[in-house]
Amino acid sequence: MLMKTFESRSSDGSNGPAGWRWWASILLVFTIGCGPGEETFSETETSEEAQQLLLLNNGLSLNGLSLNGLSLNGLSTNGLSLNGLSTTSFHNWFQVNAALRAEVMKYLVECAVPVGMTRTYTAPSTGTTYTWNGVLGLAPGWSSGLAASTVELQVVSACMAAHANKYGLHVSVSLRGLDGANNVIATTSQEVTSHTLREACFFGNLFDGSTGVFGGNDGLSLSAQQSSPRVCGLPGATSTTSQCSPLVYVGSCSLYCTRDSSNTYYTSCVYNGVTYRPVTTRMKPSDIATCGNGVCEQTEKSGLPAYCSADCGS
Repeated sequence: MLMKTFESRSSDGSNGPAGWRWWASILLVFTIGCGPGEETFSETETSEEAQQLLLLNNGLSLNGLSLNGLSLNGLSTNGLSLNGLSTTSFHNWFQVNAALRAEVMKYLVECAVPVGMTRTYTAPSTGTTYTWNGVLGLAPGWSSGLAASTVELQVVSACMAAHANKYGLHVSVSLRGLDGANNVIATTSQEVTSHTLREACFFGNLFDGSTGVFGGNDGLSLSAQQSSPRVCGLPGATSTTSQCSPLVYVGSCSLYCTRDSSNTYYTSCVYNGVTYRPVTTRMKPSDIATCGNGVCEQTEKSGLPAYCSADCGS
């Protein structure tokens, strides 16, 4: 199983992702045919301890999820390749807000394109080059330059929703489910051991101009003394609102989604009569902070979501 690790970094993507580096201890071997505009990496695997590819650092701003109608950039029909990135429609879409849309592309490519491959775009108006790294490869046909299938657009949308971040705090998340070609998303034994807490399900379509994305609860609950950066699968002020608008909170995943035979992930979700390809998320139990345990943790600082004076002082 081929794995690679990412660390939290800024999302502007200019001249390659800022803050990006390969861990020196992670060596992989990839033999991947390259299509237009793709690059590959060739490294050698050493130990499973270094294999944490799928433990992706979530960090997509909620503003990124408000860009419903991403098909306007031309990628869904032209293929997620050099040809798709060189169209006038993509350039026009990108230059409206380069910083935000570079962030969206970072997570789109991370979800859709296989590990070891990149997608690069140079803005004609500024000469700035953006490079985005593939990770999960959830859309193999789209990544190869074909028009995206509906299922590929759905699972990439679900993956992007799973990376939505309310507080801007980066923690790792494990994605489970099926890709756009019905293959099981790969996991490592370390990932299965470390990310044991059932969290949420995400599904929808960010590319059709109307649907948006939905989040449901898969078992996560927080007491009044607890907090976590991972809250997009929890209800907001009421039981029918999301903490991560524009996500729509749907309640329990089990109301709409069908589990696989191993009871590990959801294979499909039906909402308002439409069937979607979802992703299921798992998190580390240690990413839940408890006020009063003597440790000042990220979500207990500066009122995110509530300041914990018992742990963080006055």
